[in-house]
Amino acid sequence: MKRQTRLVTGAAALAGLSLLMTGCAGGGGTADAAGDTDTAHGSSDARIAVSYEGGIAVIDAETLEVVEQFDSEQFTRLNAFGDGRHVAVTTSKGFQVLDTATPELTDLVFDATAAGHVVRHAGKTVLFDDGTGTTTIVDTEGLLQSDGSLPETQTYTAESAHHGVSIVLDDGTLVTTVGTEESRTGAVALHPHDDHWHEAASSDECPGIHGEGTAADEAVIFGCENGALLFHDGEFTKFTAPDDYGRMGNAYVSETSAIVVGDYKSDPDAEGYLLNAMTLIDTAAGTYDVVDLPDEVQYTFRDVVRGPDDNAYILSSDGSIHVLDPTSGELVDAFPVIDPWEGPSEWQDAHPAIVTDGEVGYVTEPSANALHVVDLATGEVLTTAEFEFTPNEVAVAQS
Repeated sequence: MKRQTRLVTGAAALAGLSLLMTGCAGGGGTADAAGDTDTAHGSSDARIAVSYEGGIAVIDAETLEVVEQFDSEQFTRLNAFGDGRHVAVTTSKGFQVLDTATPELTDLVFDATAAGHVVRHAGKTVLFDDGTGTTTIVDTEGLLQSDGSLPETQTYTAESAHHGVSIVLDDGTLVTTVGTEESRTGAVALHPHDDHWHEAASSDECPGIHGEGTAADEAVIFGCENGALLFHDGEFTKFTAPDDYGRMGNAYVSETSAIVVGDYKSDPDAEGYLLNAMTLIDTAAGTYDVVDLPDEVQYTFRDVVRGPDDNAYILSSDGSIHVLDPTSGELVDAFPVIDPWEGPSEWQDAHPAIVTDGEVGYVTEPSANALHVVDLATGEVLTTAEFEFTPNEVAVAQS
């Protein structure tokens, strides 16, 4: 049920915030709207990347057959590059390029001392280096056109290194987090001008800023430890959580819906990574709600996606996918997919995850070394495959 709705607090919270940056600018990630597909069972030529301890597998999305496997570091993160072919693999060297079509774990690396968030929007793929605070902006189609080399990039470096995230909007505006290694405070919007960036707006009302999602009409949401921060139409606006500590760290969005679905944690001392409430932010109406979920519906940052009808699909620890209607805040359906599971001891530990490609969801089940293809519209499990490795992270090489 929904509780304690809070409206946005006034207009843009900008006063007294002139952050003069010489250049400005991973943990959890953000979730994009589901990609288009050719059939109900995903694109016929789509491929999936799955990470496991010490390696990465490229898998045919239709049959779930392993096409190729590559040795890699003990723990790697995977993010679709957005061009339908490549995946950014976060390693100790930076963002290494995985070509799922060849397939090949290439020698191409976008350098980063601590590779973090990857954001795809408006024809740009944006990489954030937590170790230096550097944002690297790449044309999403750049790797397809670069003939085996790294494409040209544009960079912006924050005043201080921090665990951050950036997005480039359709008009070229760079919206990026502000912080230090000790704390994160807010965000800044910057316009490109030849060899420098011009500050257009800023806010310091988002302690612990983390994660990003872009809803309809390019409404950008960042999570805060006490609510959320909206950037829209050139202004920042703060939403306040109903609890003194009300952390949203990840946003699950659809670019055809004005409503952002976010995770929610109200107890800073709670042990483990399972969560039992969600944030609903209507960026058009300017409302912020927290929805308490039934006791059996618990999830981690890897377990929520947007799918058919712009609903949110929650892969719960009871083994079922629960369907949340963001408009009403009600659970409207559920279907069992995997066995019940317990939350991880550390966030990096292999635990169930879900990603989407159109109306299809790909669900990992580490306890069974399995991957399942689920029709999100009907709940039917279309295909299941078991492997000789334990799947951890998963990414669809979708456009």
